[in-house]
Amino acid sequence: MPAFEKYITQMKKWFSLPGLLLMGVLCWACSCNSGTKDKESAEKVLSSPLYAGLTDSIKQFPQNHELYLQRAVLLSQNNRHEIAMADYKKAWELKPEEHIALQYVSNLMLINRPEEAISLLKESLAKWPANPDLHRRLGEAYTQMGEPQKAISQYNEWAQQDSLNFEVWYEKGVLLAQLKDTPAAIEALEQSYKVQPINYNGLALASLYAATLNPKVITLCDDLIRKDTSGIINDVLYLKGSFYSDTKQYDKAMQMFNECISRDWKFADAYIEKGIVLHDLKKYDSALKVFTMAATVQNTNPDAWYWMARCYEVLGKKDLALVNYQRAAAIDKNFEEAREGIERMKK
Repeated sequence: MPAFEKYITQMKKWFSLPGLLLMGVLCWACSCNSGTKDKESAEKVLSSPLYAGLTDSIKQFPQNHELYLQRAVLLSQNNRHEIAMADYKKAWELKPEEHIALQYVSNLMLINRPEEAISLLKESLAKWPANPDLHRRLGEAYTQMGEPQKAISQYNEWAQQDSLNFEVWYEKGVLLAQLKDTPAAIEALEQSYKVQPINYNGLALASLYAATLNPKVITLCDDLIRKDTSGIINDVLYLKGSFYSDTKQYDKAMQMFNECISRDWKFADAYIEKGIVLHDLKKYDSALKVFTMAATVQNTNPDAWYWMARCYEVLGKKDLALVNYQRAAAIDKNFEEAREGIERMKK
């Protein structure tokens, strides 16, 4: 896996954004799973025992926005997102408040209506321009719509209004990294870490430093280790080891990977990176043992099987190399290097 993609993948594995990544997954997954239930008659659903009490109360007090909101939330909790939309809309019409707008927007995204969500967010931001959650959600909506430049513009507008909010710089940085604008991503994440130096923006920044072979990664990682209060040391050591490996400082790299493994013997990525160092040093038998251990602790990791195949290929064991290239390709259908290895072994 190329260096940049490796670190972006690691960033996604380490971090769960307050909105950008988590919301995107939830929106698409839930909207796909809600179709059958939401096609049922709304009237039948709302008169069922679970909702009957609130439905009766709404009939008695049709101007009470809280009742609509309570029923909408209950519907959402039970995967009735399409039916819930009318209640969110009614609650918003009766009482246009910030928290109702945000819940309504979430529902619109869940039922895959990002255009309506964007319209509501713009309307809400005109009323409450200082609300960071509204800015964040608008950036997320543009991202989900496949309009990253509009999302970037939104984050820029948010930063102009609240430059000391570390989250705007963080989320902008992650989006820029996904767009492969690495220098701009680093600049944004540096600003985020400057405003609020905490683990998750520090690790994101360190991962991009490592991906670009920037020696600042070592100083930053050491800083994160000194301040660690949540058990991120292994991830930091892994980043240091990867930087040392990519810059051919193999002794230091091995020290970092060995420490990672001693702290967590199931850390498959550390085994793989350690094995790659041994492979680069032409210690193929030793590398093979390490890759085999990686596959043992995580047998769904395609890189473990791929690198085992590389070792077998160098050692002249083409049949074993072919089997392991095939295993890697079966796990990751887009693993081009594994497919190339298969073709080589079949010649």
